[in-house]
Amino acid sequence: MKLQIIFFFMFCGMFSGLYAQSVVSGRVMDKASKTPMDYTSVSVLNNNGSMLTGVITGTDGRFTVTDLKKGTYTFLFSYIGYHSDSLTVAIGEINNIYDIGDIMLAENVALIGEVVITGRADIVSGRLEKKTYSLQDNISQSGGSVLEAMRNLPGVTVDQEGKVLLRGSDKVLVLIDGRQSSLTGFGNQKGLDNISASNIARIEIVNNPSAKFDAQGMAGIVNIIYKEETKTGFNGEVGFNFGLGELTKRKSNLPGIMDKYSLTPKYNPSVSLNYRTDKVNLFLQSDAMFRRKVNCNEFTTRKYTDGTDDVISQFLENRSQQQYTVKFGMDWFIGDNDQLTFFGLFEDEYHIDRGHVPYDYVDGSGRKRFWTWAEDERTWAMNYSANYRHKFAQAGHVLEATILYTHGVEDELFPFTDSTAVRNSTDETRLIAKEKIASLNIDYVKPLFAGRIEAGTKVQLRSIPITYDIFPGANSILDPDLGKWSEYKEDIYALYANYVFESKFIDVEAGLRAEEAVIKYHIDPANAYYNRNQSYDKLSLFPNVRVSFRLAEDHKLSLFYNRRVDRPGEFDLRPFPKYDDPEILKTGNPYLKPQFTQLFEIAYKTSWNGGSVFVSGYYKDISDIFTRIYASDPSQPEIINAVTQNLNKGQNYGAEVIIEQQITKKWNFNAGFNWYRNIIDAFEGTIIYPVDQPFSFGKTKGNTWNLKLNTSVKLPKDFDLQASYIYYAKDIIPQGEIAGRGSFDLGIRKKAFGGKAEFSLSATDILNTFEIKQTINGQNLTMQKENYYETQVVTLGMKYNF
Repeated sequence: MKLQIIFFFMFCGMFSGLYAQSVVSGRVMDKASKTPMDYTSVSVLNNNGSMLTGVITGTDGRFTVTDLKKGTYTFLFSYIGYHSDSLTVAIGEINNIYDIGDIMLAENVALIGEVVITGRADIVSGRLEKKTYSLQDNISQSGGSVLEAMRNLPGVTVDQEGKVLLRGSDKVLVLIDGRQSSLTGFGNQKGLDNISASNIARIEIVNNPSAKFDAQGMAGIVNIIYKEETKTGFNGEVGFNFGLGELTKRKSNLPGIMDKYSLTPKYNPSVSLNYRTDKVNLFLQSDAMFRRKVNCNEFTTRKYTDGTDDVISQFLENRSQQQYTVKFGMDWFIGDNDQLTFFGLFEDEYHIDRGHVPYDYVDGSGRKRFWTWAEDERTWAMNYSANYRHKFAQAGHVLEATILYTHGVEDELFPFTDSTAVRNSTDETRLIAKEKIASLNIDYVKPLFAGRIEAGTKVQLRSIPITYDIFPGANSILDPDLGKWSEYKEDIYALYANYVFESKFIDVEAGLRAEEAVIKYHIDPANAYYNRNQSYDKLSLFPNVRVSFRLAEDHKLSLFYNRRVDRPGEFDLRPFPKYDDPEILKTGNPYLKPQFTQLFEIAYKTSWNGGSVFVSGYYKDISDIFTRIYASDPSQPEIINAVTQNLNKGQNYGAEVIIEQQITKKWNFNAGFNWYRNIIDAFEGTIIYPVDQPFSFGKTKGNTWNLKLNTSVKLPKDFDLQASYIYYAKDIIPQGEIAGRGSFDLGIRKKAFGGKAEFSLSATDILNTFEIKQTINGQNLTMQKENYYETQVVTLGMKYNF
């Protein structure tokens, strides 16, 4: 079925007539960059200069003031670091809707230094739907990757595979400047550890996205925002970071293997250039990372209940890596109402991983097996995008269209050597994945009486053909019956509409997104295990509702409802095993189904002079959960198959607290606490590969929590000091649990040359205590896993603005 969505939605006149008094709306813009300014203060004064009411502009720079009677008022617009502006508005008796257009605020250059010292934006937005974290304020994590920078953000955890988890789930949609890209993955997150934080301005976290956003990602959205220069003329920034990791050792290697990397060097040069006039804005942002790291150092003890000999192994992986990222483009301002933007985003990552995996008998009787390998992998992609934006005469009335094309390649060569009592031979696999994506977005925003309507459409076509070749040696363990290719095709067709009503005491946002997903996964007919292709064509509806109450001037309450989906990505479906550990074979599952989630949340925020507290409670109901299941191979009990499987249902509910406080003019503090309970219902199923293996486990449930503490102090002579503490409590996984762990980070920054230069020194996991320990209860076995991967890094950085 091709897209046939008959889409009747919205009740545009639903709230008309609620107020007989007048409404004044408009938008605040940056005069130089012509971009909307959010969080701008709009104060309404009467004839004697006293303040009647006030509002804050939204993310689109728009504001609405209601309940104004006949009379003359002064509107005062102010934002820290900008010249204030005012406008006199006369309200009559006949017209009750007033659009005062765009208010242009100019930057007050003389106050910039003062602004940096005295002010910082709130983490939680006024509508309670979004959290924003400035990387400029994240001194203790400076100089590393985006993944490292996110470690101490409230509500965020990071797992050993380098994935970001929001409130306990890795089903996160990651965007770059509001759009999907190959850099972070289309639908399924990837590569955050390969993105340098040098050119990133801030990170936004949205737990309850509106219908405007893709429905993928049940945990929410992470939006990574690149720096954008708004000054006219030629401007730029150059930077360089040097780091050393793995300064101390936590556990000795098993005997007879290669040395673990230590004092691992890391180099990160970066440059950002910008040229802006009234007609054009040209930009270039580029950075590179050259580094060594201990990518994995996992000790696993396997104890069997069927008489198989117990084994201890060490999975040691040393990585040498280089990564290049270039973002470039042009904004063309065609008059006052039209803008064209062209940009390209290029990424190129290459690494060599060398692994040693010894297997020793627990009883000390000797070595069972010794496995070595060297992965040689290059991944590159090019993203091209064109965006057209038209502003109508009415402020906030906008039509926008975006075209995106991406082409990328993953090329992995994987030779490995197996040494046992009966075999000493080398095998090799070669996997090449080529990804192509083309998408079109059209978005429309129309201001209405006391609100606005948003509508749009999206078409995204994606294909990933894969070739898989094996080169077996003597007595090879490679499976010749998997076939030589697969191809993933994903076509998404979407329509959405979203209505926002705003008044003095209540806001209502209601939206609906319809997505038709046409998924086809073709498998080589020579594959002996998966004898049919996977395909489905499914139309799904994703509603969202937000109701916000202004209980008082500094007290806000919001209620949310969302429905989301997580479709398996190509990697989740890929049937070809990964041979980095031959006795724990990880494979995908071509027959996976999507999982759907319904989310309910209530959130409250109160503010006071210099501080605020945000509290939320949430509940998620999840169907067709998919996750990795561990089961031993009945024909070879010492081999464990880790296969991605759909389970039954699950629930996740919890509470989140974020506290911000400016204790003195020079001392800031914020804390984030997140408690949640995971419940996974009992389930029975069958793993198909390599033989049919029934598995089952009972209902799993458990509580966990995490805590993030950050404090920043401004010291004399333009020094800034930040200390951070992270603690992840014990958590459950489908077949076991993860032990608690903590980390202490520290950073100091010094400004020089009139604020143009900045020097920083940061240290993460100073005490080297952030290892991951797991207990997994599989079929006929228990596994104890301890991963001492690299978390301790000291980084020295500098940057200079011109």
